[in-house]
Amino acid sequence: MRSSICKALVAGLMTLGLAAGVHAQAGGATAAAGGPATNTAGAAPEPKPDDTNAQRARTQPGNNAPFWRSVHESGNAPGVVTLPGAEKGVLIQPITQYPGSRRTTAGEAWREVRNQWIIPYGGALVIIALLAVSIYYFTRGPIGLHEPLTGRVIERFTPFERATHWSAAISFTVLAISGVVIAFGKFLLLPIIGGALFGWLTYVLKTAHNFFGPLFAVAAVIMFFMWLRDNLPQRGDLSWLMRGGGMLGGGEPPSHRFNAGEKIVFWGGLLVLGTIVIGSGLVLDKLLPDLQYLRSDMQVAHMVHATAAMFMIAMFIGHAYLGTIGMGGAYHSMRTGYVDETWAREHHRYWYEDVRDGKIPVERSAKPPHVVEQRRPA
Repeated sequence: MRSSICKALVAGLMTLGLAAGVHAQAGGATAAAGGPATNTAGAAPEPKPDDTNAQRARTQPGNNAPFWRSVHESGNAPGVVTLPGAEKGVLIQPITQYPGSRRTTAGEAWREVRNQWIIPYGGALVIIALLAVSIYYFTRGPIGLHEPLTGRVIERFTPFERATHWSAAISFTVLAISGVVIAFGKFLLLPIIGGALFGWLTYVLKTAHNFFGPLFAVAAVIMFFMWLRDNLPQRGDLSWLMRGGGMLGGGEPPSHRFNAGEKIVFWGGLLVLGTIVIGSGLVLDKLLPDLQYLRSDMQVAHMVHATAAMFMIAMFIGHAYLGTIGMGGAYHSMRTGYVDETWAREHHRYWYEDVRDGKIPVERSAKPPHVVEQRRPA
């Protein structure tokens, strides 16, 4: 009985093996003849490198590599979106390299330039400027006069000139403070005042920055054309520069209405740096027509804007110092418009001599009620 059962099992297995061999031979012959191949085992097809995300979901369910690959390459091949506007299908910008950054995605390259170059070196430049004027003030003191005041005054700035200057000065101060907080506040203020207060503060300062930017631009343009003639190169400018304006000793060299140092601020700070800061700021505010304002445009505009602003802040720290506590009578001249004859003679001798000789009027606007005496210098 048992032997007959074993013989039957062996016979059945031999029959199945023979049938499988015949079927395999038939399939191979069909494939060799170019016929369609059949997946007898029912296995999923092999994944391919160029699969779409839908194809990969069939070959390897749960593997979304094609989707994330398309996200990463969206800077070169934008995705399909229904939102209007430029770059809506670009989630990650293409590989690029900005000055001072690695070759990486544009957003990361911009972040490296900002955090590794603009923030540390720009901050150091501003601190150096503050230290320089502080050291000079506490070691040398304010620049004063060598002779007593005469009581006779000369109009140095008209009301329109003062209004324009104060508009530019106030707006620039707001822009500088708000810009410094936006740039350095995350590192200096956020750990102290906390996220909630810092968020409100930066929101208010950012709004003020965007509002006062165009105001400064208008005031700067008016100021440039208003003082262009008086800031052209004149005799004595080179000598003034060679002697450092007399700040290191030897007396202040003679100068015209504006000395060579003020002319450097005018041409270098107001014209060159001011044009760069204003132009890039208008791009960041999206106020210039016919621009797409792509992310790459805004990144470049920000790097240019921040770099020029750091140099401009450092330069105007020195200018503000000399215009306030660094030189006696300078702030009074911009507040009232008038200076004493002694001040004019010692700080701007050539300008004083032109006024004395009648080449320039002693007073160019209506006489204010608080000025008692207005006559030509003796």
